[in-house]
Amino acid sequence: MDKTELIKAFGAFFAIMNPFVNLPIFLALTTGFTVAQQRTLAVKIVLFSALMCGVILLAGQAIIHFFGITVDQFRVAGGIVLAHIAWSMLNGDNISSHHGSDAEQGQMQDLSGLAFYPITFPMIVGPGTIATLIIYAGHAGSAAALLALSSVVAAILLMLFAVLFFASAFGKVLSDTMRVITTRLMGMILLAIAVSMLVAGLSSLFPGLAGTS
Repeated sequence: MDKTELIKAFGAFFAIMNPFVNLPIFLALTTGFTVAQQRTLAVKIVLFSALMCGVILLAGQAIIHFFGITVDQFRVAGGIVLAHIAWSMLNGDNISSHHGSDAEQGQMQDLSGLAFYPITFPMIVGPGTIATLIIYAGHAGSAAALLALSSVVAAILLMLFAVLFFASAFGKVLSDTMRVITTRLMGMILLAIAVSMLVAGLSSLFPGLAGTS
């Protein structure tokens, strides 16, 4: 996996797991929590997210092959999912497929339960993240490339940890305007990446399409 692919992967994961987009939701779900409780929750969220990402990176290919699905087929499906999420981000709509429905977000449990659902899944490691992990892992090609991809995911998770751990401080300076601008920008980047996934997947599944372009 070359530098260009790693940069593209970083852009995709940052857009789909954007800590600053998830911050307002985290703050809303932890209303009334103490700073200590928020930080305990942040640690649990990052641990759960890292565990899920690790399992998907290592076993995602086996799972889709078990169901008779190829990487290119999954790339097309994943591109559609990412495009849907990106379009919702661009239009400022609620992304229930990725962040969960209002009813799901409203289910307040103990810290461990809340950390996994609905924050880790489906807010952070939702369908878009899972699809992106499987697609990039499928084209890693070697253990070194998979390790490089894992380091990209780890960097995003470290950023997520920093933002959520200091959520109370970030919440004071992150205005609604800044959040909207960040969401729209990440939506455009994610849509471009989704289109490239769709084109690559369709070109592999239907080689004739590439010959006619």
